[in-house]
Amino acid sequence: MNALKRVIIFGATSAIAEQTARQLIAQGASLYCIGRNPHKLEAMLADLKVRAGSNQRVDGTAADLTDSSRHEALIAGAEAFLGGMDGVLIAHGTLPDQQACQQEVATMRREIETNALSVLSLLTLLANRLEPQGRGVIAVISSVAGDRGRQSNYVYGAAKGMVSLFAQGLRNRLAKSNVDVVTIKPGFVDTPMTAEFDKSGPLWAKPEQIAAGIIKAMQKGKGEVYLPWFWWGIMLIIKHIPEAIFKRLSL
Repeated sequence: MNALKRVIIFGATSAIAEQTARQLIAQGASLYCIGRNPHKLEAMLADLKVRAGSNQRVDGTAADLTDSSRHEALIAGAEAFLGGMDGVLIAHGTLPDQQACQQEVATMRREIETNALSVLSLLTLLANRLEPQGRGVIAVISSVAGDRGRQSNYVYGAAKGMVSLFAQGLRNRLAKSNVDVVTIKPGFVDTPMTAEFDKSGPLWAKPEQIAAGIIKAMQKGKGEVYLPWFWWGIMLIIKHIPEAIFKRLSL
């Protein structure tokens, strides 16, 4: 079991990350939170500090995580504040407009940079810090969208697929150092990022449900986790639809 006493959260102001932070605070963790929006981050940190006990430390900083040149300094600052790190959650990303990505290469490249390359930069730097430590856990939020390319969101899916495959290789590398790499694959989650979607179906989950699953997966050091769990079966079916049939579907 991984003891999550000192945790760094990247992309902390997302709905899932914020709920994860609240639940970690309730379990006694100290946190360092990094988010893009300084106003949202300030409000979030104030809330977390009220919830925290006297022996817990909470702080953070605003940063654009697409600027990979800042990553090393951000990690060093977070680790210094916490006095080390037991776990890291990378929840940084966007949900791109597929049509806009199809029309403009610059838009497509920007979304790949945000959802894949900047995440891979963080994973690399974090791995290099935790490997000599010989313990710890890195969790990264990918998506079920990365399991198979679909016409409705293949740019986002390609980015998340890159993250999932990179994390798989990193997990294999760090296993010898007793460092866990956890890939989180949420399905449909009711967040501001999905505000325009029809949420009348039974497959939608709340951020607090996903947050509880993330913490459990980090503690247990699970390799790859679908949240909620039933998405494992859904994606197993989707991945095994023959290509001749799949390309005729409007998914």
